[in-house]
Amino acid sequence: MAHPHHHPHEHRQGHSHHSCDHDHPGGTSAARAHVGHHTGHGHGHHHGHHHGNPSQPGRAFVIAITLNSVFVAVEFIYGFIANSTALMADAGHNLSDVLGLVLAYGAMLLARKPPSQRYTYGLRGSSILAALGNAMLLFVACGAIGWEALQRLTNPPTVVSTTVMWVAGLGILINGLSAWLFMKGSKSDLNIRGAYLHMVADAAVSLGVVLSGMLMLYTGWFLVDPLMSLVIVAVILWSSWALLRESVQLALNAVPSHIDPAAVAQHLRSMPGVADIHDLHVWALSTTESALTVNLVMPTGHPGDAALIDISQQLRDTFGVQHSTLQVVLGTSSPSCSLQQAQDGAHAQ
Repeated sequence: MAHPHHHPHEHRQGHSHHSCDHDHPGGTSAARAHVGHHTGHGHGHHHGHHHGNPSQPGRAFVIAITLNSVFVAVEFIYGFIANSTALMADAGHNLSDVLGLVLAYGAMLLARKPPSQRYTYGLRGSSILAALGNAMLLFVACGAIGWEALQRLTNPPTVVSTTVMWVAGLGILINGLSAWLFMKGSKSDLNIRGAYLHMVADAAVSLGVVLSGMLMLYTGWFLVDPLMSLVIVAVILWSSWALLRESVQLALNAVPSHIDPAAVAQHLRSMPGVADIHDLHVWALSTTESALTVNLVMPTGHPGDAALIDISQQLRDTFGVQHSTLQVVLGTSSPSCSLQQAQDGAHAQ
């Protein structure tokens, strides 16, 4: 997909879309207008902007990173004292989650950097990479926990169950609090959802450790610990699959899941003066923002800036598209200039 050139300013954009720079049949040339608008929206779909104070996610990250960093050190030390490989393995898992939080927080900060001549949309896309990285970290952590559990199935170690239960109980408290901090933002931002899933997964692991410690304390059956670990791994993998799938889709410029491209096309064709549309593309700029480019076939001519601004506003309010590039063409045009050129080149080889 060939994306248009984009203006370096974040909110209001007034440059042209040049994906198909040629005259059209009948001697008419394309009239182009890029209609930008403010980047907030309030239609309720996810992938929206941060709700409330924009600094709230930042505080959540700082608090969660601090609490979990301290807990990793405490858990590893007490795991060593209690001779619990479960606690030490969980400390390693929590360390990977702290790194995941740092990754997500760094992406959020990068996404706030202003656009430049090279990065005309700023670094918003880093949030998509962070979501993908977080999903991969979750799968790696699950692999490490699963491998440790399989090793311990054949030779389950003797552990100090009461120490394991108290430390894991502290983990439930810290991870539960961290997950609560990210809960609201996780509904509208895939990057924050990755951090949220990390914390929920950690709380689930800690709960599993508490339950296994309780069973070991009363039954002396130490095989419970690795079996519980395998169950937790399955739960984490199941909950993380959607994050991995959606982050990969966004990284490949797929249409964001909350946008129906057929409904967008139908809406655009219903606009006054629009006879047809060509070359419709919708993709994610970040985990919270979407963009759209389209050719509007308007035989009666350019409708004026106000009409295009109104269409752009409708796309934002109805479908959650914050950045739309509308190219007006007179008469008929090829269905997809950039894609057609690529196909013609492929056939010529």
